[in-house]
Amino acid sequence: MPAFKDDQIIVIEPGSETTLAQLGLAESLTPARLRVRSRMFPAEKEGEWEPYKIRRRADLSGKPTEGQNGTAEGDEAKKTAGGDDDEVVYEEDRVSEEGAVWPIQQGRITNWPCFFALITHVYNTLNPPFHTPILLIAQPSWTPREHEKLTQFFFEKFKTPAFGLMDAALATSWAYGVHTSTIVDVGKDKVDVTAISEFIPHITGRVTALDGCGGEALTEGLLAKLKSKKFTRAMCEQLKKSPICEILPPGVPVPGSGEVGDQETITNPASAASTGAPGSGAAAASGLGNVPRGPGIDTEVGDEANGDGEENEGVLDVASIVAGGKMSEYLAKKEKEKQDKALAKKKGAEAPKTDNRPVRLPNAKREKATFMYEDHALLDTLKNMNLGTKGMAEAHAALDEGPQKKPQEDQDGEPRSVVEANGNTELGPAISKTGHIRREIEVGAERFQAASNGVLERIADAIHRTISSVDEVNKRSELWESLVICGNGSRVRGFKEALLATLQSKYLISPSSATMFTSEIPSNISTPTGTGANTPQPQLGPHGGSSGVNPLLLAATTAQNPHMLPPGANPLMSSHNTHSSHGQTPTNIKFVKPPEYFPEWKDVGFDEAAFLGAQVAAKVLFVVDQGASKGYMTRPDYNDQGPTGIHDYGL
Repeated sequence: MPAFKDDQIIVIEPGSETTLAQLGLAESLTPARLRVRSRMFPAEKEGEWEPYKIRRRADLSGKPTEGQNGTAEGDEAKKTAGGDDDEVVYEEDRVSEEGAVWPIQQGRITNWPCFFALITHVYNTLNPPFHTPILLIAQPSWTPREHEKLTQFFFEKFKTPAFGLMDAALATSWAYGVHTSTIVDVGKDKVDVTAISEFIPHITGRVTALDGCGGEALTEGLLAKLKSKKFTRAMCEQLKKSPICEILPPGVPVPGSGEVGDQETITNPASAASTGAPGSGAAAASGLGNVPRGPGIDTEVGDEANGDGEENEGVLDVASIVAGGKMSEYLAKKEKEKQDKALAKKKGAEAPKTDNRPVRLPNAKREKATFMYEDHALLDTLKNMNLGTKGMAEAHAALDEGPQKKPQEDQDGEPRSVVEANGNTELGPAISKTGHIRREIEVGAERFQAASNGVLERIADAIHRTISSVDEVNKRSELWESLVICGNGSRVRGFKEALLATLQSKYLISPSSATMFTSEIPSNISTPTGTGANTPQPQLGPHGGSSGVNPLLLAATTAQNPHMLPPGANPLMSSHNTHSSHGQTPTNIKFVKPPEYFPEWKDVGFDEAAFLGAQVAAKVLFVVDQGASKGYMTRPDYNDQGPTGIHDYGL
């Protein structure tokens, strides 16, 4: 078989929410060029699937012609239009996910026809040449039978000349370039914890698809805190992805709770109440601004609420207001608010500048903050109202609270703006009817409590169980010192730092702890006293034998430094004097430093490091190794052995 080239290789990583893929390997490995949502829509014909929601375009007469993906509503729309298929115009709605089917749940494939349709859509989008090998990143929860099913599909459907499966945790270790590590993959609705020793995943004790610990659990935590304020699940999901959502480490007080952290002790309550300084003097107030603290106008925290009790009770359901026929009243109210804001901004610009400007506090110290929410439910409601192109543009312009881009003019003089869709920049109408409608929403200290439902504690327990299950006791300390937290579920601000702090508070044991030297001392061994001498043992003489040094203490201090042993001393002491190095409990917990030789990944982060590791492996297996180590299965191998032969190939 001829050797493969870099530009012929396909790498695919299916995920519960996003599927990554790429055709060809760049000289400097880059993040995935193709990102698609891991969902499909039922087509009009049963058993077929569409990658996007299909809507029937509203005609100029404003007739109710809405239909989608072969539903009964769509058939009724055809009858309304007169039954002539030539007059029916359909369009793809690339924004809406109403009626979508997600074939991967908690890392497991739950709908195989939909999953195969998703992979086919990804393959057709890449549009590869004929002689193209494929490397698929496998989730830890996939069974050997499912590996065979996938192998059969790729060879029979795409006629690929070579196919390989690579474990997601192993791919992450390849990306970081570490042979021994603990991989914690935080996904959408699950967490996988894998201990890898010398590039070999440990199957015993491996935690796969741990429920209630992924990104969905963080969304549920926000929803539990904000449901009383009329926040929906979609709002909490976007709040979780915004910069103002943050997970604080254990012991750090939530702003507005009245608690004080260990790192800041208040010695002057009056100063703390007025200026925020914990004590008196210039040193305590050096980092503070010149304006007083507390809610209210012209303070550090910011202006207080405007007194509108109805709006402060919760978030308005604008979609219900619009659907209920009160859109004109709501638009008039929003227009008045915009005018008031513009007037206040103008007055602020005319006011004389002073040095007493408010200090911008970090997010972790602000009681309230705002974020931009993309209201997909409101957009769907407007589309279902069949307002037409002009009416849709007017409603979009009136309801959108986000910053507007400066419109451009085309050759006919009609205002047009730059519209970004699926990463492509193109000229479109001044107001795109498929564009998002953004709303500014304020949220309080609840944004810090996404992990208040015990998510971090459950993940920490899973890490401890996985490492403790490793048979090689001497490897456990190295596994604790080589933690890798990846997965898009860990993108929440402060998640990794809070998880590390939780692990250290629950499982870390100080090397200087006295129990390290006395917990396993046999009764016939002398122990140190407060004066530094050893307690005498009759059978060992006045000082515990020929040496005045505690043998267990000597073994513990020289285990990692053999050169400290006295001349002629035997490092292999008797069995009851041998120290176990306490491999079952960590004395140091830290993260692996990300690689520095992938500049394209530094900006986006290494949360999707499994895809990077798969690219490294694909280059090694398909180009350098060329099948010598049986890293992938070729077409002749598949013809001879069938799908079951995939178990003999791989890393």
